Amino acid sequence: MTTETEKPPYDPEARGLRLVAVLLGLTVVSGLIDAVSYLGLGHVFTANMTGNVVVLGFAAAGAPGFSVPHTLTSLCCFLLGAVAGGRVAVHLGGGSRRTWTRITLAAEAVLVGASAAVAFAAPGATATTYTLISLTAFAMGLRNATVRKLGIPDLTTTVLTMTLTGLAADSRLAGGGSHPRSPRRTASVVAMAVGALLGAWLVIHHGLGIPLLIAAAVTGVLAVVASGRE
Repeated sequence: MTTETEKPPYDPEARGLRLVAVLLGLTVVSGLIDAVSYLGLGHVFTANMTGNVVVLGFAAAGAPGFSVPHTLTSLCCFLLGAVAGGRVAVHLGGGSRRTWTRITLAAEAVLVGASAAVAFAAPGATATTYTLISLTAFAMGLRNATVRKLGIPDLTTTVLTMTLTGLAADSRLAGGGSHPRSPRRTASVVAMAVGALLGAWLVIHHGLGIPLLIAAAVTGVLAVVASGRE
């Protein structure tokens, strides 16, 4: 008598790329976005709001090369995006994480894609600068609110202070052992550095449109393939 091996129940949330890999991809995108904003939009961050608050202090003190209007625009649009992300989480967060993540990332891809179109259409214009700051900061606020609600440790996608702290504080040098999340933390740092390096090179040699287009394309692909599982 033969018995058939029972198949595990079908789980639609598991279809696609794990969220850890997706968030690492988004960390690369953050490096691209901040390279564009800091190098090409007047020394302002649109993904890293910790840096932006510091930049606002520099600008308010009259340090050359920094702009209070640019920085405030970024901060305000980021907060509006975070509010929108919070509202999306209220409506979708109790259901499928896969659907929720994909919708949010699709919205980010559209916003960053629109910023790329503006950068190609009217490079160098004052209105272009404010439009790019507004669109990318709103997109990053939307994403950050979603990532925060997803609650996957050590993968905020935009800031690395606590990630680096964890790497150092939990290391053997600090008296700890082998931490299970050290590879993830290291990968996050590397992803941000790779995105910043690529973004800076593209901005210096090819302007703002191409790195924004790449950021939109990567985010769009991640929106299509993301699963709901860590």
